[in-house]
Amino acid sequence: NEGYLSGIIIDEREDMPSSSVYRRRFGSLIRAYQLIGYVPDRDYSYIDVNRSIRDAHPRVLADVVAGFESAGGHVVHNDNDLLTINGEFTSAFVIARACNLGSSYRWRIRLDTGLLPDLTIAVRLNTSNTEALDYYVFPSIDFTMPLLKLKEDNAFSLDAYRFESLDFLYSLAERCPFGEVA
Repeated sequence: NEGYLSGIIIDEREDMPSSSVYRRRFGSLIRAYQLIGYVPDRDYSYIDVNRSIRDAHPRVLADVVAGFESAGGHVVHNDNDLLTINGEFTSAFVIARACNLGSSYRWRIRLDTGLLPDLTIAVRLNTSNTEALDYYVFPSIDFTMPLLKLKEDNAFSLDAYRFESLDFLYSLAERCPFGEVA
């Protein structure tokens, strides 16, 4: 009778299975807590949001690749999510979730400076973290910091890189027959 539950408390009980058994059986400790009607003091809703973002990441990335390809581009997608478009430029891809701060929202975007992409495509999710709100396309030449913090409304120095869709970016992959450009 501790008054609260945690993985550590469950693991310390000799008359109960370990917390890992509950995780495997119910998918998570939070799900097991829900089934018995226990409401933790801490808000763990971010876990479900993170899980849905992880699940959506491959689908959204596939949509970006399809956008380049439908414009006539050739995309090579390597293991670390770096895209090489037409063998000419590279792009990293991130999804930024909305964090509710009570009176406003913030988005944290981690730029993978280790990959050295030419561009980073950041999909900023809406406030319910269910779909894309907008897109930011950050050229690495302009952004060397590994972390950007966005607000609902940002200074022009950031919002100059904001777009409602990625159509303009896809058009960069479009190819013209040689005779048309001459």
